[in-house]
Amino acid sequence: MSFETISVIGLGYIGLPTAAMFAAHGKKVIGVDVNQHAVDTINRGEIHIVEPDLDALVARGVSKGRLRATTVPEPADAFLIAVPTPFKRGTEQNTPEPDLSYIEAACKAIAPVMKKGDLIVLESTSPVGTTDKVVEWLADLRTDLVFPKEDSLESDVYVAHCPERVLPGRVVSELIENDRVIGGISPKCSEKAIELYLAFVKAECVKTNARTAEMAKLTENASRDVSIAFANELSIICDENDINVWELIALANRHPRVNILQPGPGVGGHCIAVDPWFIVSQSPESAKLIRLARNVNDAKPEWVINKVKIAVADFLAQNPNKTVNDVVVGCYGLAFKADIDDLRESPALDISRKLTDIYGVNCLSVEPNVEQDKAVEGVNIHSVFDTLSKAHIHLLLVDHREFKALKKPNGVVIDTKGIW
Repeated sequence: MSFETISVIGLGYIGLPTAAMFAAHGKKVIGVDVNQHAVDTINRGEIHIVEPDLDALVARGVSKGRLRATTVPEPADAFLIAVPTPFKRGTEQNTPEPDLSYIEAACKAIAPVMKKGDLIVLESTSPVGTTDKVVEWLADLRTDLVFPKEDSLESDVYVAHCPERVLPGRVVSELIENDRVIGGISPKCSEKAIELYLAFVKAECVKTNARTAEMAKLTENASRDVSIAFANELSIICDENDINVWELIALANRHPRVNILQPGPGVGGHCIAVDPWFIVSQSPESAKLIRLARNVNDAKPEWVINKVKIAVADFLAQNPNKTVNDVVVGCYGLAFKADIDDLRESPALDISRKLTDIYGVNCLSVEPNVEQDKAVEGVNIHSVFDTLSKAHIHLLLVDHREFKALKKPNGVVIDTKGIW
């Protein structure tokens, strides 16, 4: 099986680059998304997200007739599911629970067009056991097909999990260069999935089973989350002791076996801020450190907001002729990391929204990766120069290249990224 036609379900930050990459390597690719705007945009050869080099890749795929998008799945040789896996707030110990409804909906959508010999790969980051659920959901919908089991040698279709492992802002290159962990329901499923990804992956495709592949991705992100929590906690301690945390970390990292990460206003994105909860929800009694790290990082935005409140109070104390309605707060950055437009689970956006609730129109938000005429719910978008000229309190939340190029603003500066 050469997998000449590939269907990618979900054309977001992972699905679209993956679809475009297969198209760039000679495959016929059918992208599927429920968002009609995204479908129309892609079919014009354009993109609806910000990612370096992706626009040219999509334009080339569409112009050559190798890539097109639709809202309804069509027959293919391989189906890649790359839909969101958010969490929903739980009640037990306030542990968020994984929301697998998007994956289940994707399974229901592709089931009618599946045929014998097809490969189904779950790329969505998922709790352990989700790939098994994919098999269950599809088997219930297609009783005419034989689905794989862990020890089965043959089946009518093949199912595997291959989590994405790319960094926003470098997705196009990392899709090719990063090792892929590929876990099939059976060894045969793993082999089929490896065959598929070798169409463009130049790094190693490492074979394992589905449950281990699922846990590998969760482990990678939980490890990062714990390390960031240490840095964030350290920044709070340093603030209490009048120590420059950025200098401190640079000094500590001179030790050959120390590599402390950089603190920030919290942790965001569709992976690190979400995935550790999948581990905690499945092992609530054992995942003590992982839960604590999540709590530390989730609490950092409120600490930043309190810093702003204190700064406003100090400003008013020094300017008794002014009231809180005269104070302007500038928030620099809304994305969850530098130089992208991704607002998912962004602590910067959360902070800006809460400060807008407090200070209203006097809270100005700047995000150079979002067009100024586009509204972002809950914040007041302004240009960087307008904000620099009007704000009394400058809150740096994201280290975008545009902000690194600026001189330290006049007035009170609260820098959560250490660039001013």
